Formats: sequence, structure tokens, C-alpha cells
Amino acid sequence: MENKIAAHVRDIPRSGIRDFFEIVQSMRDVISLGIGEPDFATPWHIREAALFSLEKGRTGYTSNLGLPKLREAIADYVARNFGVKYDAATEVLVSVGVSEAIDIALRALLDPGDEVLYHEPCYVSYNPSVTLAHGKAVAVPVHEKDNFQLRGDELEKRITPRSKVLLLNFPTNPTGATMPRQALEEIAAVCRKHDLIVLSDEIYAELTYDGTEHVSIASLPGMRERTVFLHGLSKGWAMTGFRIGYACAPRAIIEAMMKIHQYAILCAPIMAQDAAIEALRHGDPAVADMREKYQLRRNYITAALNNMGLPCPLPRGAFYVFPDVRSTGLTSREFSLRLLEEKKVAVVPGPAFGPSGEGFVRCSYATALDQIKVAMQRMAEFVAALKKQAA
Repeated sequence: MENKIAAHVRDIPRSGIRDFFEIVQSMRDVISLGIGEPDFATPWHIREAALFSLEKGRTGYTSNLGLPKLREAIADYVARNFGVKYDAATEVLVSVGVSEAIDIALRALLDPGDEVLYHEPCYVSYNPSVTLAHGKAVAVPVHEKDNFQLRGDELEKRITPRSKVLLLNFPTNPTGATMPRQALEEIAAVCRKHDLIVLSDEIYAELTYDGTEHVSIASLPGMRERTVFLHGLSKGWAMTGFRIGYACAPRAIIEAMMKIHQYAILCAPIMAQDAAIEALRHGDPAVADMREKYQLRRNYITAALNNMGLPCPLPRGAFYVFPDVRSTGLTSREFSLRLLEEKKVAVVPGPAFGPSGEGFVRCSYATALDQIKVAMQRMAEFVAALKKQAA
């Protein structure tokens, strides 16, 4: 039967995170720093909006594009926080999570063989999503010495006549990197020069720290017309299970994305859309409260990793740190497996996010601080034992 599977699907590797966490799930009493999911429950007033939706019997389909009231809330929120205006009726589409929005944007834009550039290490689904859309994924490595930021010269030297799309994600999973305005302007200039469409996944935009400015590339001169702004409620509002994402883009692109969305998905669940309206209209205080708690955790975990001898720059966004484990003499996977087996702490090997991640592991601080403290103590003991053995 295997030979009946489409070749481009058969050849895609399984997620490195999924394989690793199948091992984790077979063990007991593990502290997991591996999950990219907020440990907070969705704020009560947002959950209540979903309950009211059900109570009112709102259980049917919505417009394929999403509830008009939600699209208006999205357009207002994006204009207020990102400085980019979209027409709610024709330039906004509500998706089932931002992952669906990325998928249908790629399928709407790519002809077979078109090239999509993306910075690596990156979220695990980007490369396979390009392949599933019959495109060619082209990685642009980013480096610790550059704070894992994408450089314009590194991007430009990988552009070919088939280059069509640049996929961005800042703040970034897995490194927590952000892009200062000046660095983003350099990337925008390359995109304009080579007529690239940008898919900008800004799912972590609300989670930046130390007063770091988040800049959307769509807000830069000449970029709104060539950018698909992608966002969702999963991370900032702790609404992963609601599965609400959205795309904002010029009308022609949203119309093309909607065609795929309507034949494959129809619409996002109505009660989740009602909850999203409440989140966007009244959720700012809850988001600020969670961001403050993430920042405390980030400060603690970064200091602990550096103190145990694992170099770890202070990330400015998302809820991940990406420490360098090369000094232990182990590969990323060896480090992660032995830490799991010997100390029952789960982290994700860096190569799960692309070959450029070798030498690093991802630790999520979307975990309670008391659990992080225990995990750091166990990891420090593990690293000290490795160094003692090597001495």
C-alpha cells in the first residue's frame, strides 16, 4: 500500500518533536520544557464568551471568510497594534489556527517548483508545508552571533529566478529572536528589489520583553501590497484549543486563499470565533499579565542556563530559550535523550527545527516557574556530571 501514497507526502519526514515526545510520553514524572503551548488557561471572560455562544444556540456555519464582526475586530486590532489598515470585508480571512492560514497561503501563491525562502532554525512545519504545496523550500541559516536574526545579504545570495516567497516568523520559534526595525528594513528592501511576496507569521507578536518594539514588515514602505500578515489567538491569549488564526492581505490573495479554505475547511467554529471577538476587544490586560509572568520565567531560565555553563543569549520574544550545548561534547539529540533518561527533564533537540539547529536545544518557559526551577537544578547536575567525566 505504501507505493500508493503520493511521493511528495511519502518523502516528508515525521516531525522531530513528535518522535521525541513519543519517548517522553512513555516515561513518568518528567518535567517537560518541550511544549510550545501556554500553561495558562484561557482568560475566563473569553471562555465565558464561548459558553454564551453555545447557550445562544450559535452552532452553525459562518461565512467562509469568518464572522463579519470578528473580521472587523481583527482589522481594528491590526490597525491599532501593527499600524496597517485592512478592509474587513475583503482583506481579512479567519482560519483554523495560523497553521491553516500558512498552508492555504502557500497553496494559493505557488506554482510547482516555485522557491520559498525561510530562515532556519524555524518552526517545524514550514519546510513540509512548502513541499505539500509543490514548492521548493530554501533555507537561509541564521546564527547565534547575529542574535538569530535574518541578514539581508544572506537572503539575497540564495535568491534565484524561481524565488517567489519569503516566509518570516519574528519573534521566532525556537530561538526567541526578534527583528529590530533597521534589520527588517534591510529585508524589506531585498523583497522589493526581487519582487518577493512575504508570508509574515507574527503569532508571538504580543510576547516581546524589555520594551522591545515589535515591527510588522507589512507596516514598512512598499510592503503592505506584497505581504500576507498572519496571526492568531493561540499564543498571546492562551487559546490554542480554540484554533483561531487569521490572514490579512490584498484582496486578490485573500480571495485565492478563501477558495482553498471554503473547499477544504468551510469555516472556523462559530463559538471559537465569538470567543476571539471578546479576546481582541477586551483581552489586552490578560495578555499583559501573562507577558509579565513569561518575562520573569525567561529571566530565571536564561540566568540558570548560563550559570551551569550552557551559553544562552537573552531572547527578546516568544517563550523559548535556545542554549548552546556543544561544550558538553554531546550532539543535541544525545544531550536531550540522556537528560531525559538520567534526570527526567524534556527539552527539544535543535535539529528538529532544521539542520542549522545542531548544537542547541529548545527549552520552553511556558511552564510554571516552580517546575522550571526544579528542571534547572536537575539540568545543572547533569551538566556538572558530564564535565566531571570529561575532566
